[in-house]
Amino acid sequence: MTENPWTTLKVTPVYENPWIKLEEHDVLNPAGKPGIYGKVHFKNRGMAIIPIDHEGNTWLVGQYRYTLDEYAWEIPMGGGPLGQDFLASAKRELKEETGLSAQKWTEIMKIHTSNSVTDEVAVVYLAEDLSEGETEFEETEVLEIRKLPFSDVLAMVMSGEITDSISVAGILKAARILGF
Repeated sequence: MTENPWTTLKVTPVYENPWIKLEEHDVLNPAGKPGIYGKVHFKNRGMAIIPIDHEGNTWLVGQYRYTLDEYAWEIPMGGGPLGQDFLASAKRELKEETGLSAQKWTEIMKIHTSNSVTDEVAVVYLAEDLSEGETEFEETEVLEIRKLPFSDVLAMVMSGEITDSISVAGILKAARILGF
């Protein structure tokens, strides 16, 4: 079915900050009965990058994730304003977090991060033909950078050491594309 079976009766803003907006929707569900739906609207589109060098290495970013209250290893990622060129934002994020620049960029997937409560969309890129430079961390970032063979990163996904959904999906897709 491609038509929306839901009817929105009223949208009430609940909370807003520079990154998200939380809304409560009064709806009629597909059976025609009243209900509510909470929606988190993201003001940026997510992008993640899997840089691959000519030796088959990639880079991971480690950081403490406040919302999870734990340290996490991820592929380089960030956000770009809606309406802005997402590839340009991805290039900026890769440079900021790893110091890398890439000559070849391939979009390998689009992912909805949690489509039952949010409209967040992320795009994952494969970045190749790399040049190394200096990182440009944002003031909120305390990052550790690791350069590892892609096969080791894939093993980290399979062992559960990498749990970020965009990283897991992107690494698995890249593994398929790269023949791992």
